[in-house]
Amino acid sequence: MARIPRLSILLAAGVLLTGAAPAAAPAAGDGPTATASKSCSVRDSRSYGTTYVLSISARKVRCRKARERVRAFHACRKGARGRCPNLGRWNCSENRDFGQGSFYSNVKCKRGGKVVKHRYNQWT
Repeated sequence: MARIPRLSILLAAGVLLTGAAPAAAPAAGDGPTATASKSCSVRDSRSYGTTYVLSISARKVRCRKARERVRAFHACRKGARGRCPNLGRWNCSENRDFGQGSFYSNVKCKRGGKVVKHRYNQWT
């Protein structure tokens, strides 16, 4: 029986693997695709109607519109301890961490698949 060189076996295995790879890959339109949140620049952190806006992120929303949503949220919540559960068709939730003289808050506003998140600090 003739011996088959190892190189020939490796080449044959490589050809088989390369040919099978495109069949296993999903087609361009199949299944959901992940949409990552993008971080938006805060710019002037004191221009939002609160003590400090620390961060803004958005998913399926342009950063300019996300900053508008943050400003609208802070215009809606009157006073340092005020809340704003919705902005028209946008529903907002807020988690606050109270400290001495101030609190930090994480806000998430959603409308369908669109999401705007921001974190702010408020002196009370």
